[in-house]
Amino acid sequence: MGRKIKGRGAVGGITKGFAMVSEETIQGWSGIDEETGLIMEIGHPFEGKSIIGSILIISGGKGSNGWSCHFHAAKMSGKAPAGMVFPKIDSRTGVAAVVTGVPTVTDLEENVFELVKTGDYVLVNGDEGYIEILESGEEANG
Repeated sequence: MGRKIKGRGAVGGITKGFAMVSEETIQGWSGIDEETGLIMEIGHPFEGKSIIGSILIISGGKGSNGWSCHFHAAKMSGKAPAGMVFPKIDSRTGVAAVVTGVPTVTDLEENVFELVKTGDYVLVNGDEGYIEILESGEEANG
């Protein structure tokens, strides 16, 4: 595929992984279990699914600054996503990206929710500020 979506790098580095895409934000407190990497927010589209090694593409965070605490704890226990993408970054997601230290891209020039689907294999380039769809979910999961 090779479709690039330009944005701005928020945290440097380059990573690849399978996308978890949701326009619905994740709650800060009790949104993820940092010991298992599972999303535990009741009613969230990804409830019960693991963020470990994923490229987490969501519209932002909700709740308090607990976001950064939980994502940092997930990183320390080896249960964090491989990369993160936010169409627009806010204080919760910005601090979480920094303390997690995973490649992060924001300020996208196109609607990522129309272009990337859960299961697509994507590259996040936080150095140059873009994401790239390497394979669609159908191709990647064959």
